[in-house]
Parts: sequence; structure tokens; C-alpha cells
Amino acid sequence: MSETKKGSGEIQLVVFKIGEEEFGVEINQVREIVKLVSITRMPKSPAFIEGVVNLRGQIITVIDLSKRLDLPSAGRSESTRIMVVEIGESIVGMIVDSVSEVLRLSESNIEDTPSLIETEVHERYLRGVGKSEDRLLILLDLNEVLSIDEVKHVAKQDILKDAIEKK
Repeated sequence: MSETKKGSGEIQLVVFKIGEEEFGVEINQVREIVKLVSITRMPKSPAFIEGVVNLRGQIITVIDLSKRLDLPSAGRSESTRIMVVEIGESIVGMIVDSVSEVLRLSESNIEDTPSLIETEVHERYLRGVGKSEDRLLILLDLNEVLSIDEVKHVAKQDILKDAIEKK
């Protein structure tokens, strides 16, 4: 995060919730946000991979971000959304409880994650903590949410989906 804090500019964040916690990700990591649609389960997938969806003719893998981060979810509702993001070469949908806003945050309002805090979210996902008025946002780096092996697993599913679509 220190490279971001060096500047004196602003970053734009997509703010979303998982359970009671608010998170922010840089807007350039998010392709689009869509309502929750029917998800087709894929066999032998890790528990946090919900399955695949057909989004305007493109089949994408969908993960449940609350399961991936081992955080309690508020449960599926009308507010539940899929954030479509690019991770490496893959397009991935991430289920979140709700998306509330796009927020501009001064880089001077971003602090490193306190080293003494025990958190359920693995350190590598965290970019820092953003301060906005009377609330704190946990800033995530979505490129780090999946390990290299997990990205390869998603990429394999992409290859399988491509083969299915061509039939």
C-alpha cells in the first residue's frame, strides 16, 4: 500500500458489503456489477466456487467472496450482486451481499493494515484501511484473493467451458 500512499491524489473505490463489514476495491478492478442470476454448479470445484453463469453469451466462473474470505454472509437477497472482475487472464464473478456506491477517497486517508490486528482475511488480500467520514473500509486487492493454483483451476474451467460452448 505504501506505493499508493506516496501520491497525494484520489482513488475511486467500489464499496460493497459482506455481512456487516464494508470493503472497497479500486474501480479499475471491476468490469461490471450485475444482479444475482441462476448459477450452474461445476463438479469437483473448491467450496468457494459457486459455479458458472452465462453473462450475455460469455460463461464466467462465480465465486462466493464470503466463503473465500471465511466471513459470515448476510445471506442471499434482492441486494446480492455479482461483481465481474478480471484476475490475470480470467474473468471471474464474485458474489457480495450488496454494492452501495462508488467512492472517491484521498490517498492520505488510507492507512496500512495494523500489524497487531488478528483478522479472518489473509494479509495478502489487504491493501489497507480507508477512512471515510465516520466509517472504515477494508481495502482488498482482488488480484490476490485467489492463489496462483486457484487461478489455474479457474482457467482450466474456462478451457472446459470454451470446449462446451463450441459443441
